[in-house]
Amino acid sequence: MNHTTLSSFIWSIADLLRGDYKRSEYGKVILPFTVLRRLDCVLEATKPAVLVELDAKQQAGLNPEPFLLRKSGQNFYNTSPLDMKKLMGDQDHIRENLYSYVQAFSPAVRDIFDRFDFHTLVDRLSKSGLLYQVAEKFAQIDLHPDEVSNSQMGLVFEELIRKFAEDSNETAGEHFTPREVIRLMVNLLFIEDDDVLSKPGVVRTIYDPTAGTGGMLSIAGEYLEEHNPEARLTMFGQELNDESYAICKADMLIKGQDVGNIVAGNTLSDDGHLHKKFDYMLSNPPFGVEWKKVEKDIRKEHEHQGFNGRFGAGLPRVSDGSLLFLLHLVSKMRPTQDGGSRFGIVLNGSPLFTGGAGSGESEIRRYVLENDLVEAIIGLPTDMFYNTGIGTYVWILSNRKPEARRGYVQLIDASSMWQKMRKSLGSKRKEMSDAHIAEVTRLFGEFQEAPRPQAGEGLGRGKPIALIFKNQDFGYRTLTVERPLRDAAGKIILNEKGKLKGKPQSDTSLRDTENVPLSEDIESYFKREVLPHAPDAWIDHDKTKVGYEIPFNRHFYVFEPPRPLAEIDAELKQCTDRILTMIAGLSA
Repeated sequence: MNHTTLSSFIWSIADLLRGDYKRSEYGKVILPFTVLRRLDCVLEATKPAVLVELDAKQQAGLNPEPFLLRKSGQNFYNTSPLDMKKLMGDQDHIRENLYSYVQAFSPAVRDIFDRFDFHTLVDRLSKSGLLYQVAEKFAQIDLHPDEVSNSQMGLVFEELIRKFAEDSNETAGEHFTPREVIRLMVNLLFIEDDDVLSKPGVVRTIYDPTAGTGGMLSIAGEYLEEHNPEARLTMFGQELNDESYAICKADMLIKGQDVGNIVAGNTLSDDGHLHKKFDYMLSNPPFGVEWKKVEKDIRKEHEHQGFNGRFGAGLPRVSDGSLLFLLHLVSKMRPTQDGGSRFGIVLNGSPLFTGGAGSGESEIRRYVLENDLVEAIIGLPTDMFYNTGIGTYVWILSNRKPEARRGYVQLIDASSMWQKMRKSLGSKRKEMSDAHIAEVTRLFGEFQEAPRPQAGEGLGRGKPIALIFKNQDFGYRTLTVERPLRDAAGKIILNEKGKLKGKPQSDTSLRDTENVPLSEDIESYFKREVLPHAPDAWIDHDKTKVGYEIPFNRHFYVFEPPRPLAEIDAELKQCTDRILTMIAGLSA
């Protein structure tokens, strides 16, 4: 059974809830029971041995926990003689037995069910007379790892969350990222390190500050296992949403990861991995979400800690906190002398250009570009995400750039690399194929400028697909151009005191600004572009600011002249002639 069929089958259990629950509440029942059944199936084979070991160690007066973990073959265990199938044998006491069964899990698993508020859930189902029916349905589903792999199970959870989000009018994209986008990011993250990662026994850390259900971490782990089964990727994450956190934690438990590395809470206001540094990082922070709730904490860190904290470079406007996550990841980079780091983050178009010189956004761009951290930015197709159709971009940053990349940024336009999905999922109508992912990975890996292929639907002939720029190409100076204040007779009014005494007063109504590329000499620009039009103008150098923006789409725009007017007129005439003929036929 594939993951789509399985998730649809699991979701069909929600039919039992109609009348007693709103559609928006279905997921709060379905998700925890799916997790419970998965854990139940994973422990099924070793359960008898665990119970024997528990009895022996209790009689010997020993702490049984380490022995039980060894016997279970997992990072968790359950000490109840019950399992989900045995629970079905006592319909009258299903509520009490289910409580005791869940309480018999090891502490990490109990925390998962606390996050789901499982006790309250069971209570309500019992009062509605639905508890036995729901539990019985789940007891009949085989979610054993031999039947449903970890990878498939991750997809099932994501599909269920998507359905849950649609029914409760939430944004599914806040919980997870499309798998092909993650695969692309993971490829870009690891491609330059393939030699290192192929060595036996290599251990690396990976971190996701917006972990969701753990999809990014899981795919990174699968990539490394596929390329080098002897390599080990230790996973770290933090997640704000309780349900997503619980699923991520359950998934990591089953994969044998240390679930202490998966932390609940708000990454921006309460960093759950304080002072830790990582080899690799991935993130898809929520697009365009304001950070007003945590503004006080973030401003305090910015003002009091500066560059010793995470947000020294600047703060974006309160309406969009995505660049705060970028700065957070920069702060988590391992120092270059310790091997450095590389990370990928998905952002919308706004962080590329929002904010003029001196603004928080511009200062953040300035920081990452002047410190030579940006390796590449890849423009993705629109309609790729479940909750939005807007254009998105993958930024790849590193403090250990290969020699050839130092001082440069590569822009890759992958906006036309997509295929239509057979069935839309929310706002997601397009997907990147394996071939598209391979092509972007190749363009990144070869670090060369490239023209767009001539063949292919909608690819836009003659347009470039990969361009390389120097870091300073994105920088500019904003000059304040002043004009003299004149009296009614047209005579220039001079300053009478201060350091500007004897110099012309400026007319604020005539004040203007000019953006000059960093690569251009200011005086030459001023003589060429300003003085011919305003001979009395001057630059107020005290007001000059440096700004950075990345006008991604402008660099890939190629002017395509419109068709000749005669051709358009001929087409219009054909249309009107057809319409006139049809009208004549109707009136005959």
